[in-house]
Amino acid sequence: MKNMNRKIISALVLKAIIIVAIGVMGSCSTDETQTVATFNNLIFEDEFDIDGELNTAIWNFDIGDGTAQGIPGWGNNELQYYTDRPSNITVENGFLLITAMREDFNGSQFTSARIQTEGKFEQRFGRFEARMRLPFGQGMWPAFWMLGDDEDGAIIWPQRGEIDIMEYRGQNPTEVLGSVHGPGFAGAESITKSFFLEEDRFDTGFHVFGIEWGPNFINYYVDDVLYNQITPDDVPEGGEWVFNERPFHILLNLAVGGDFVGSPNDETVFPQTMLVDYVRVYENTNAN
Repeated sequence: MKNMNRKIISALVLKAIIIVAIGVMGSCSTDETQTVATFNNLIFEDEFDIDGELNTAIWNFDIGDGTAQGIPGWGNNELQYYTDRPSNITVENGFLLITAMREDFNGSQFTSARIQTEGKFEQRFGRFEARMRLPFGQGMWPAFWMLGDDEDGAIIWPQRGEIDIMEYRGQNPTEVLGSVHGPGFAGAESITKSFFLEEDRFDTGFHVFGIEWGPNFINYYVDDVLYNQITPDDVPEGGEWVFNERPFHILLNLAVGGDFVGSPNDETVFPQTMLVDYVRVYENTNAN
């Protein structure tokens, strides 16, 4: 009888291990132990439900070509001039539309738009997500991302931290990337991982891109599939984890060209539009 009980217990334990292993393999391809929290209290949302009006109580426009020290391109050699014109950014039929156009404008060959919530909504930790349909073509660079608070202007990038929830190269319509930038791992040295769609493309339908961010972890999701976790253990020697210290604000933009994607070519079709169905932020009511 005792041997029989041992066999039953061993079989149940083995079954539980197999179920857990299958669940981990199906949800995330990394080898790390995943920290998955339930962020269930909605604290911020924009459903883009008023035609023709961006909610400026939430969003700011970034205007210009990002010239710094006489060099345009927002630090990335981008080619566009960001505007607040309805032709580049508007709300229609429940969607935010950010449109990149090929046109001569204020010394640039392209126009587009970039918005952010600095000074209007900033949050430390939570689930940040957006449902989006992305553009396509060589040189298209849409992004849904976050920057750390720099209220007094004394904390420069990358010390303030950057969390890229979704970046995408228009020439690779089945791949998106999630990354973090900080001291010792910025720019081309960022900590990053790709997510690939199978038998689908990000420019032909809507997908939800999100993170769950808590103390010492950032989990990356596409359509609720957990595909990466970044923790202080991933920071290279000499780097600094700066994602526990301050709130971050949200940015949405569609860049044209730049170091990450290269310039448009003769096959790139314009205009190109990034559609955003909603942006939502949840906090974890179970957090300490």
